Amino acid sequence: MSNFDFTAFYQSLARADLGKWQAQFAAEIESSLAKRDGNLPMWLAALDAMPDLAHDCSSLNKPTVTAGRPLATDSNLVEQLKSSLLQLKPWRKGPFELFGLKIDSEWRSDLKWARVAPHVASLSGRKILDVGCGNGYYLMRMAGAGADIAIGIDPSLLFLAQFTAISRYCEQTAAFMLPIGFEQLPEEMQCFDTVFSMGVFYHRRSPFDFLRSLRMLLRKGGELVLETLVIEGDQHQVLVPSDRYARMNNVWFIPSVQAMTAWLVKAGFVDARAVDIGKTTVEEQRSTEWMPGESLAMCLDPDNNAYTIEGHPAPVRAVFIANRP
Repeated sequence: MSNFDFTAFYQSLARADLGKWQAQFAAEIESSLAKRDGNLPMWLAALDAMPDLAHDCSSLNKPTVTAGRPLATDSNLVEQLKSSLLQLKPWRKGPFELFGLKIDSEWRSDLKWARVAPHVASLSGRKILDVGCGNGYYLMRMAGAGADIAIGIDPSLLFLAQFTAISRYCEQTAAFMLPIGFEQLPEEMQCFDTVFSMGVFYHRRSPFDFLRSLRMLLRKGGELVLETLVIEGDQHQVLVPSDRYARMNNVWFIPSVQAMTAWLVKAGFVDARAVDIGKTTVEEQRSTEWMPGESLAMCLDPDNNAYTIEGHPAPVRAVFIANRP
């Protein structure tokens, strides 16, 4: 596992006055890395095959997270880099650009960030947790916004490999992705200034337990940024799919905006409000060379894209902000 080095993370924990949790983090990371994944040797080989390129410039505060100056188009290094990165498919979040090579991910995550960022308290100097961070695109944007430390958690070793690949060339010292699940976090840390949870809530079987746990990760006055699927209706309206939703088999609850706001208050948050509501489009989520599998267009009713293939309302997402009192 030499490709996955968490030394800088542990050093940053101490610097950010979070060092008392280092031992528990280290134990959980070790446990996660010990789990078998048949694709891991291929992903590690892909990381090893990435060319040694000088990362003389990085841009983390623009829509496309960028590192390095473009290489000559006929350079063998471009093909070597692309070949390695394509072995880490599917790329769900992005976009990224490394030395002129564009990683066109399934999600145009820059569009979501553009909707979220204007409503969030300044991230400069803040301790941030991103629950379900994927490959770390948003972590990079948080680092670009001046975060003191931005910790992302996601149990996927593929996402860890992607984050490691991007981090090899992107110069930053604030963003770290850990291959652990939400339940593996130290309980009630109560230390983060901002906690993000985007695209996770509807996958949780127990929504109130999840919201309470998110609250207990925040310091007093800290801010929760939660993005999730919603439906139309009053505070009593909640969709509970009997089977799949947009071909996803692990969607448990999709509340209305009013219901979600009420749930946040019931879970102990204050000043809970929706700051953005928008329909997910095939321009924002689509199949690409970097994610050639099934995407949004294949999950909608071909005769009426106002509905999913199962007949549910098509995906609408809302961003909620709330604070711990």
